[in-house]
Amino acid sequence: MEKTWNNKAWFMVLPVLLLVAFSAVIPLMTVVNYSVQDTFGNNQFFWAGTEWFTEMLTSERFHSALGRNLFFSFIILVIEIPLGIIIALNMPRKGWGVPVCLVLMALPLLIPWNVVGTIWQVFGRVDIGLLGHTLERLGINYNYVQNPMHAWFTVIIMDVWHWTSLVVLLCYAGLVSIPDAFYQAAKIDGASRWAVFRYIQLPKMNRVLLIAVLLRFMDSFMIYTEPFVVTGGGPGNSTTFLSIDLVKMAVGQFDLGPAAAMSIIYFLIILLMSWVFYTVMTNYDAER
Repeated sequence: MEKTWNNKAWFMVLPVLLLVAFSAVIPLMTVVNYSVQDTFGNNQFFWAGTEWFTEMLTSERFHSALGRNLFFSFIILVIEIPLGIIIALNMPRKGWGVPVCLVLMALPLLIPWNVVGTIWQVFGRVDIGLLGHTLERLGINYNYVQNPMHAWFTVIIMDVWHWTSLVVLLCYAGLVSIPDAFYQAAKIDGASRWAVFRYIQLPKMNRVLLIAVLLRFMDSFMIYTEPFVVTGGGPGNSTTFLSIDLVKMAVGQFDLGPAAAMSIIYFLIILLMSWVFYTVMTNYDAER
């Protein structure tokens, strides 16, 4: 018996496709158009080819910002993924503590990015901020405005506070889906806590961990609002990530061609790195 295909379903998704085309494809094509042209003003453009791409790929400014982005994303993944797993493992599975913990974990995710930056900007101040004032009383000369190390410390701690909850909630969703029979069998076999985690809990969290790693890499690599509000990319260029440098180039200097080329390269790097993460983690899961 042949299956009958009903193509009327396409009419249900057509509005979404049109919305995506309007909000994503058309602006992307506009950026591509700017990346291969140059202008002297008065809305007059002429063909530049791959000149801007070559300039960006050979620019020390671009390489420095890219290095800062990769280093920041690496630190974020190294801290937030293990920390999120540890917190999820210690959260209650039953009782009144479950909704309380879930609400507490969700609270940082509900705060807008610019508000998070403002909170930590005030929090780190020596005169009125709890963090800055406490560190000063402990004898630590903390100043995220003048010291690059302190600026990095503030931005990293801020991101960990803001986004570790996402990893926790994803890991917790994977843990609660494990049947009690698995734990009962492990208890009968006399399995240790580490054995339960390695052979029962971790395999059940593989899929959600893949999502967590991808989301946190993409978010951390595209971070803009929080460090811009806290440090403005400083001191100097120590926290000037690609996103901040891109805005400075496009809005501050109004170099539309180089900024458009940089944004396309930025997008392709994120796409490539996400594909690498996805391929490595799925292949590892398949081998296991």
